Amino acid sequence: MGAAREYGLDEQYEWPRPPQGGWTADDLDRLPNLPPHTELIDGSLVLTSPQTAFHSRAMRLFEFTLLDQAPDALDVMREMTVKLDDINRLEPDVLVLRAGADAGPRDTCYRSADLVLAIEVVSLDSKARDRDVKPRKYAGAGVPHFWRVEEDRGLPVVYVYELDPAVKAYQPTGIYHDKLSLTVPFPIEIDLTAINRRRP
Repeated sequence: MGAAREYGLDEQYEWPRPPQGGWTADDLDRLPNLPPHTELIDGSLVLTSPQTAFHSRAMRLFEFTLLDQAPDALDVMREMTVKLDDINRLEPDVLVLRAGADAGPRDTCYRSADLVLAIEVVSLDSKARDRDVKPRKYAGAGVPHFWRVEEDRGLPVVYVYELDPAVKAYQPTGIYHDKLSLTVPFPIEIDLTAINRRRP
């Protein structure tokens, strides 16, 4: 039995074949029928599994709380891709960027230079990417702040990192349970136990 039939696909369907040297960041806008939230890492397409309830609620908590607390010079988005270079286009779960980064309503990605904070909520299928690959990519592109969010008994635990620009690598600055309190990139207070509330 062919792979297409095994997964309920039409036998005539063909998966996109990468060109010599792999895909480029701009190809994500041109390839037909890509699943939502497809990323590009080192020229390879990365497809994601369906989100868990924890993942979705964690994104909502951080998006709404950060949007409420961010200064006017910053904006908050979720699940928008960031072009780090020609062969890497990642999609943070939540991102804080400089206000005015939008080129227009049809934008599909942002530049890494506009990104202030990238937040990744770890899923079962994304552990290696979120714990190792993505932080290295964000740091290499000069993104100043990175948070990794893990689930512990239904609540988020936030691992906070800050870029050391001299070595283009993140340094851990804290692990937060129950409450997140920071002064950078702006004053932030988040009740992590509010993840299941409709309004944090």
